[in-house]
Amino acid sequence: MIDRRRLIGLPFLAPLIAGAARAQGLSGRPVTIVSPYAAGGTSDIIARVLGEGLHELWKQPVLIENRPGANGSIGVSAVARAAPDGHTLLAVASSALTLNPLLYKKLAYDVERDLVPVSVTGLVPNVVVVNPKLPARSLAELVAVAKARPGGLTYASQGIGSNGQMNAELFRLATGLSLLHVPYKGSAQAVTDLVGGQVDLMFDNLPTVLEQIRGGQLRALAVTSAARTPLLPEVPTVAEAAIPGFDTSAWFAVLAPRTTSPELVAQLEKAVVGVLAQPPIAAKLAAAGVTVAAAGSKDLAARILHDRQMWGEVIAKAGVVID
Repeated sequence: MIDRRRLIGLPFLAPLIAGAARAQGLSGRPVTIVSPYAAGGTSDIIARVLGEGLHELWKQPVLIENRPGANGSIGVSAVARAAPDGHTLLAVASSALTLNPLLYKKLAYDVERDLVPVSVTGLVPNVVVVNPKLPARSLAELVAVAKARPGGLTYASQGIGSNGQMNAELFRLATGLSLLHVPYKGSAQAVTDLVGGQVDLMFDNLPTVLEQIRGGQLRALAVTSAARTPLLPEVPTVAEAAIPGFDTSAWFAVLAPRTTSPELVAQLEKAVVGVLAQPPIAAKLAAAGVTVAAAGSKDLAARILHDRQMWGEVIAKAGVVID
């Protein structure tokens, strides 16, 4: 189901190269960037900002198409089946590339067989947030509260097998806590219920809950990245506060159908990396909590392999299963 599809391209963004023409191999028809999640999430934000820059670079329409469902599998599968002509790209969160292949026995796509890496686009810290009524102002206090409550605390996630669940399970395994998982279909309802007190805590992408943190509706206890975020400089990292070495920043990427020609992939990579390097683009993403990390296709391929191994160990130890 398509949530939203619209033409983007803001006139205040300066062209990357004076008189830049569209990439060789692309016709004048629209380029579609598929975001396999609901509109408004981090992946969607990155896709739209990137689309603005590509529109200015190529001087042709760039559309953002939301195809949510099954932890991103629906949208990813659509791109995997698309024509390899550069006119359909995938802007996706790491979980669809690293977690889904580990969890779904019948996945409609194979990352290595059906997709080709273009570039990582950005890094986003996850943040541990709690309802302000919970008597915990630090991770140490959260651990103490959880241990004092029979059955532990409840944690919300974006769904079974989501990055949020994996972060919470890694935290649970490291601390020995008993936490009850309450999965949702995406972040929106999960955050609403966390604000309402129906669940106790959540690991979510910072851009998704930043407004609620700033408004006092949620309390941030720690970020999962290796370093603190400048958007919440007073909030420590999980590594600082409780678990040395804890670093599970979410990352996002652009891919194309596997049989896209190497020449066209190289052109797409150059375009994506170049757009993300532009100060107006980087600043807009930074304001949303996204750190640009456009290092190209080789870096993306390496990240996929690294994270798949890391999360495979967590899944096995935590016994996470999707029927």
